[in-house]
Amino acid sequence: MAEAHSAVAFSFAITHEGWDVNFDREVLNLVWQSGIRSWKKRFARFMNSVHNGVYPAHLWTLWITMCITSAIHFSGYKVPYDLVTKVMPLLPGSCVRWQLIGSMLAAMGLWLSVIFTMRYMLKLLLLYKGWMYESRAKGSKPSTFTKFWLLVVRVFSGWNTPKLYSFQGSLPKLPLPALHDTMTRYLRSARPLLDEDNYKKMEGLASDFENGIGVKLQRYLVLKSWWSSNYVSDWWEEYVYLRGRSPLMINSNFYGVDTIMMDTDKGQAARAASAINSCLHYRRLVERQELQPILIQGLVPLCSWQYERIFNTTRIPGIETDKIQHWSDSNHIVVYHKGRYYKVIIYKGRILKPNEIQEQIEYILNDASEPLPGEEKLAALTAGERTTWANARRVYFNTGVNKISLDTIEKAAFVVTLDDVPYEYDSADPTKLDKYGKTLLHGKGYDRWFDKSFTLCIGSNGRLGFNAEHSWADAAVMSHIWELVLCDDTIRNRADAAVLCHVWEDVIMDNIDKRYENDMKIKDVTPPTPMRLKWDMKSDCQSVIETAVVSANNLIADLDLKIYVHDAYGKGFMKKAKVSPDAYLQMALQLAYYRDSGKFSLTYEASMTRLFREGRTETVRPCTIESSEWVKSMDDPKISTEERIRLMQAACVTHQKGYQDAMCGKGIDRHLFCLYVVSKYLEVDSPFLQKVLSEPWRLSTSQTPHGQTGRIDLKKHPKCISAGGGFGPVADDGYGVSYIIAGEDVLFFHISNKRSSNQTDCHRFADHIRDALADIKSMFVEPPKQNGKA
Repeated sequence: MAEAHSAVAFSFAITHEGWDVNFDREVLNLVWQSGIRSWKKRFARFMNSVHNGVYPAHLWTLWITMCITSAIHFSGYKVPYDLVTKVMPLLPGSCVRWQLIGSMLAAMGLWLSVIFTMRYMLKLLLLYKGWMYESRAKGSKPSTFTKFWLLVVRVFSGWNTPKLYSFQGSLPKLPLPALHDTMTRYLRSARPLLDEDNYKKMEGLASDFENGIGVKLQRYLVLKSWWSSNYVSDWWEEYVYLRGRSPLMINSNFYGVDTIMMDTDKGQAARAASAINSCLHYRRLVERQELQPILIQGLVPLCSWQYERIFNTTRIPGIETDKIQHWSDSNHIVVYHKGRYYKVIIYKGRILKPNEIQEQIEYILNDASEPLPGEEKLAALTAGERTTWANARRVYFNTGVNKISLDTIEKAAFVVTLDDVPYEYDSADPTKLDKYGKTLLHGKGYDRWFDKSFTLCIGSNGRLGFNAEHSWADAAVMSHIWELVLCDDTIRNRADAAVLCHVWEDVIMDNIDKRYENDMKIKDVTPPTPMRLKWDMKSDCQSVIETAVVSANNLIADLDLKIYVHDAYGKGFMKKAKVSPDAYLQMALQLAYYRDSGKFSLTYEASMTRLFREGRTETVRPCTIESSEWVKSMDDPKISTEERIRLMQAACVTHQKGYQDAMCGKGIDRHLFCLYVVSKYLEVDSPFLQKVLSEPWRLSTSQTPHGQTGRIDLKKHPKCISAGGGFGPVADDGYGVSYIIAGEDVLFFHISNKRSSNQTDCHRFADHIRDALADIKSMFVEPPKQNGKA
């Protein structure tokens, strides 16, 4: 079989006896199936475009409108606005046939007018964000206006079942804040970080900017906000991600962890096959747009633009700037194992079943061949400096077998790494979980293809993880797919129908459930044998790779990572304290950082702006005047518990307001970033912008979202949740902290820092988080104190 796949699909030779034609039937059949699949996908995309183009209406309403319009016209009555009469002079005749055509054209005009009116009305309705600021506390009710708004939105959007991209044309543009509002919010956020003299200097810089060059820069941004779908996203992607020349590994890529609280009885090959099959099925759901868009409160849509590039996507290195390359289709994945790369065909008339993929994985695991020269550590090039990788790619991978093999990797649906070490979690030995996270974040520095949209990683004991590139999308999108994959795998381990019955909650999920039944009915096929990729890397190329390995090892040696599991309490207690869980944890992080460093620092928290078209993220600044006052009160024995609770609640309210503002397009940092980009285009220097954008984010935080699918009832299956994921520190002397609220009673914190900094220590910071969470809880459960006495 392997020899057959390595053969040329079609060849001929001329001999003295005539033509000698040879062809490989299996390869030609694969080509034929690929063509059929391509045309099916084109047709599906066309139908999806029609569906999304007329959403929220149904296409069949056009035919009904045509029939009614024709009936009215031929009955002797006038169609509204007498459209048929107005259309007829434009047609070459007036016989019955042309009158019918005129009626149909008039009907289409009326129908399109109604549809575009509905779409525009829906866009205007979605501009309203007042519902975001209303209390969601238990027992609270929305205002009368919001109730009416929800009803009207449901009327305009509830006519049809939405597909993944159905709401894209109805989502509003990200609003551009007024310059004065952004400056006011910025100065307020900077107040707790500056002493009196420095704050007055910053006020002067801000005033000069607002009344000077800022006015001109704002005018250009106004034009961009009118012209573009989103005035931030394209510049953010280009200047923050693609123009960055530093290594992706640790500095940009992030990782995700398995459901570690659940045991897995599958081996490496079986778990890999199950996860690969799930990824491929969800790729098909994305391509067919059958994955329903995320709707907040079941009604307000989030932008789905980023989902398009989950699969078949690679970041291509460039000398000055990279580019994101997305292919419309791919019928293979690439698997890395013990220094060898394999092309694995995953489509043979249909997506291969898990047991068929498992056969391919076992072939790779049992292959005793050695890596080719330079092959084992090749991916270190993707871990290093981008310009170095771009030069090496141009010189050594631009022709011949190296180009063919590199194209195979870059055009793959995704990359799979079969690690030769276990991914372990042991509550009695926390260092195993730390090692788990480090393995996913960077591995050996050469066993993840850091340019791919994501690399699926499988430990030798069958546990899963992923490493994802960041430029193509934000972590919430990858977390959504990851949640689907893990839930999928969990359900496969539960074969009884009773469990399946209450796991799936919507029509799409019912269809996915049926696919397992269909898989059981489909006859197995002999899967194509994995093909080793070929390489021809000379000594100078190998030297470049070894240099990249040294660079990657230096980055790895400088990284420290601690995954802290907090199981003393979780979201359940926070809700009893009547505090937003996210605000609660951000206050704990502020307290921990203050105790760790003895000062406050600029803090970054990521929030989404996907309520708007092509929205990505905005920065929330958790270090506020209110939070700093509360933090100081926690170590002041003169302040009573009652006063501390009041200060914390005020800090949480301020934080929640800042988060809501960020989601609603009223953030600070993206606006200032775009003003800075305009200033660079105009070659104008702004002392204010240079000062603001040079400030390091010493505490960079992010909450890992979950529950985006609604597929698993965590009350019944509390352990079926990922342990979240993490990323490297943003500042050399700072921390990177990612956290996930894993159900009602467990929290995971992924804390990273650089060993080269003598100011940071992730293990020490984890202890401060533990103490901060304990102190906050005791503040709410202990009897109130007056003047420091019980």
